[in-house]
Amino acid sequence: MRFEVWAPKAEQVTLHCDGSERALERDPGRAGWWSGEAEARDGSRYGFALDDGPVLPDPRSRRQPDGPDGLSAVVDHDRHVWRAGWAGRDLTGAVLYELHVGTYTREGTLDAAAERLAHLVDLGVTHVELMPLCPVPGRHGWGYDGVSLWAVHEPYGGPEALKRFVDAAHELGLGVVLDVVHNHLGPAGNYLPAFGPYFTDTYHTPWGSAVNLDAPGSDEVRAYLAGSALAWLRDYRVDGLRLDAVHELHDRRALPFLEELSTAVDDLAERLGRPLFLIAESDLDDPRVITPRAEGGLGVHAQWNDDVHHAVHAAVTGESDGYYADFAREPLAAVAKTLTDGFFHDGTYSSFRGRHHGRPLDRARTPAHRLLAYTQTHDQIGNRAQGDRLAANVSPGLLACAAALVLTSPFTPMLFMGEEWAASTPWQYFTDHTDPELAEAVRKGRRREFAAHGWAEKDIPDPQDPATRERSCLDWSEHATGHHARVLSWYRDLIALRRARTDLQDPDLAAVKVAYDEGARWIAYRRGDLRVAVNLSPDPVSIPLGRPVAQILAAWEPVELPGPDGLLTVPGESCVVAVAP
Repeated sequence: MRFEVWAPKAEQVTLHCDGSERALERDPGRAGWWSGEAEARDGSRYGFALDDGPVLPDPRSRRQPDGPDGLSAVVDHDRHVWRAGWAGRDLTGAVLYELHVGTYTREGTLDAAAERLAHLVDLGVTHVELMPLCPVPGRHGWGYDGVSLWAVHEPYGGPEALKRFVDAAHELGLGVVLDVVHNHLGPAGNYLPAFGPYFTDTYHTPWGSAVNLDAPGSDEVRAYLAGSALAWLRDYRVDGLRLDAVHELHDRRALPFLEELSTAVDDLAERLGRPLFLIAESDLDDPRVITPRAEGGLGVHAQWNDDVHHAVHAAVTGESDGYYADFAREPLAAVAKTLTDGFFHDGTYSSFRGRHHGRPLDRARTPAHRLLAYTQTHDQIGNRAQGDRLAANVSPGLLACAAALVLTSPFTPMLFMGEEWAASTPWQYFTDHTDPELAEAVRKGRRREFAAHGWAEKDIPDPQDPATRERSCLDWSEHATGHHARVLSWYRDLIALRRARTDLQDPDLAAVKVAYDEGARWIAYRRGDLRVAVNLSPDPVSIPLGRPVAQILAAWEPVELPGPDGLLTVPGESCVVAVAP
C-alpha cells in the first residue's frame, strides 16, 4: 500500500505501520510531499514521525479507532458492498431534518439512528442532515470541535456505520446531508500545525486560528479541505454537504475557496451521474454565495437563512435581545419582508452589528429553494443558556403557527430533531474533553458568557457533566401522546400538503403576496391559489383573504368558510391553509 503525507518543513519522515518503520522519500513531482510503500491492509494501524518527533496520526486519516490522539487506521472503501441503488436526490422540493447522532437516540450511534429513519419517512421529510461526524475528544460532543476531517467519530460506529446509515436512508428514499467544518479545527487532537501551514495568524475566528486559504502553502490546504469534502460525497455516497460558518473562511485570493469547492462538487456530480450539492451557513446576507458561477457568484447551491428564523422567533415569542432587536420592532413586517425578499438585512442597518448589513437578493434570478428556512436549529436552541426549545416557551398553537410559516413558505424547509412533536427535552451544550484544563476552561467560559446576560452560575448546565448530554437525548416515548401527538400530526399534514400542492413548491419570491396587521398580530399571504392565514394573537381575528375560499385544506383549530364579506375568522393562536376556487 502506498502512503503519502504533506510535510513541507520536515527533513525526514518515518512511517510507523503495524509495528514496523519505514523512511519515506521526498516526492520529486510534488513539493513538500513524502511517500513510500509498505505492507498494510484494512485496519492496519499507522502514523508518521516528523524528524525526531513523536508518531502522529495521518492528517488524511480515514479512521481513528482510539480517538484523535491515537494512531490512524487504513480503510479500504472497496470492501463495502452497497445495498441501495441510488440515483440521488437534489434540493428541489426538499424538506430537511437536522439530526445529532449522539442525542437522536440514547444509544447515540449511527446504527441506532438508522433504526429511527422510518419515522422520518412517515413524517414526509426528504433529506436527513447529520451534524458533524469527525472525531472529537471523549465520547459525546456537538461535533464542531472535530479533527481528522476525513474520519468518522469512532463512538458513533466509525466509517462502516456511516455507510450502513447512508445505505439504510437511501433504501427508504431519504437523501443524506453531512455537516462539515472547514473554518477551524478543535483545540484537542489537532496535529495539523506540526505537518504544515494549515493555519494563519493573519485572521482569527471565534474558535481560534483561521485556516490558511490565501497565504503561502494555501494551495495544499485548500486541496486538503476540498479533498475531504469530495471524499464524503464519493466514498460514503452522501448527497450534500452543509458548510459550517463560511463567513469565517477568510480568503483574499482571486478564486475564492467556496467557488473552487463548488466547481469540484459539480464536476464530481457529473462524473458520478447523480446530483450533489452544497449548503452554506452564512450570516453575510450576501446573494453572491448562492449565485451560480456563470453569473458571477460562488456557485454554492443553497444557504441557511437565519433571517427567517429571527423574524418568526421574534413574532411568536416577543424576544428582543441581541440579534432579535431589529426583527422585534415590527416582527410581522419582518416576516413579510423575508417571505417576499428572502433577506431581512439587505443593506439595512443592523443594530446588533452596529452597521449596515447585507445586500438585496435578485428575486428574478434567485429561486427561493436556495434559501433554507427553519424555526429551530442546533445553534438557535443549544446556544441559549439552558438549551430550551421553542416548545418550552410558547403554546402548541403558536408552535403550529411557526411551523405553518416555514412549511408553506417559498423556501426549503428544515426541521430540528424532535421539533415535529414539540419535544419536551432541551438540547444543551455538552462536551467530553479529556484534558482537565480544557474542560475547566470550557465550563468557566460558558458560565462567564451568560453571566454577562444576568444568568446565575448555578443555572448554566455544566457542559462536562454527562447529565447535560443525557437531558438532551430525545424521549421517543412522548411523541404519540397528548399535545405532542397533535403537533406531530400537524407537521405531517403540512409536509404532505407541501408535497401535494405545486403552488407551495413554486420558488418565485416575486409571486408571494403578503398582508399583515402588526397591531392585531395576523399575517396572510398568497401562494398561487393557496391562502395562508396566521393569527398570533390570543383572540380570534377576521382576516380579509381578498378572494373567495373554496376549501379549508388545513387548520390548527376548526374554522368556517368565509361569508360573503370574504373575511376568514381565525381563532386565537391558530392558522389556516385554504384554497381559492
